Amino acid sequence: MKHLLKLEDWTSEEIIEALNLADQLKYEQKHGIEHKILAGKTLGMIFEKASTRTRVSFEVGMTQLGGYPLFLSSNDLQIGRGEPVQDTARVLSRFIDGIMIRTFEQSEVEALAEYGSIPIINGLTDYCHPCQVLADLMTIRERKGKLEGLKMCFIGDGNNMMNSLIVGALRTGMSISVACPEGYEPPKNIIEFAEGFGDKFEMVKSPLEAAKNADVVLTDVWASMGQEEEKKIREAAFVGYQVNDELMAVTNDGCMVLHCLPAHRGEEITAEVFEAHADEIFEEAENRLHAQKAVLVKCMGE
Repeated sequence: MKHLLKLEDWTSEEIIEALNLADQLKYEQKHGIEHKILAGKTLGMIFEKASTRTRVSFEVGMTQLGGYPLFLSSNDLQIGRGEPVQDTARVLSRFIDGIMIRTFEQSEVEALAEYGSIPIINGLTDYCHPCQVLADLMTIRERKGKLEGLKMCFIGDGNNMMNSLIVGALRTGMSISVACPEGYEPPKNIIEFAEGFGDKFEMVKSPLEAAKNADVVLTDVWASMGQEEEKKIREAAFVGYQVNDELMAVTNDGCMVLHCLPAHRGEEITAEVFEAHADEIFEEAENRLHAQKAVLVKCMGE
């Protein structure tokens, strides 16, 4: 049985296998070739955070794979009324074939895997966003023809996106430079993981320094879901941490820009840069579907 709880749990080989499978499934879907690999299987989708891309892509993806996606709002589950997560895991394991959960605490995802007996897929937590980063890597490889040897740059908060991008980039042979304000760095365990890759990892305060000679620049909103009360404080802290024409001028020719969406134009990215790279950004959004189908097959199809 295979889970995707966080990207650190997957080897470089497993990540590349998932990207290769995502490419294959995307080709088949575009050419009308059916792939009912998960026929007869049911995926429970637990949402404790609101979602557009995660819900639609998993629901459509599971249907295209021949399975049945079951939407489970925390408002409708006993888990939302205080039932221990370990009991929810043991009950659902007797009804369905896999769980995708989008929630706040990473510990909740880990507990589902510990107490359940079916594959668990992390659709997002405050700690990491592995499915999004697989889609990012897929998009970069599509556009650039490779991952190894490229430089990734992330501008912004040391949040779930930065955490998973650091792991995904380094595990696939990229180097990564991140720029974040003081007090908004990624957690210690992520920094320690990254430092094991030597000079392939760099954490700086200056966005321009981080972006120098980058092949792909990524950013995210300054205040993520659940951080709305911090919005004014964060707006002040992140002044200057914007993907704009000045920043793009120090990157390599043909540098990509990606954004996990939703985007706040005029904050973390200018409208001009966003629209100039909209084709890449919305291809990245589409690739959530294909990358997650690969994860579903790897976790539930074996």
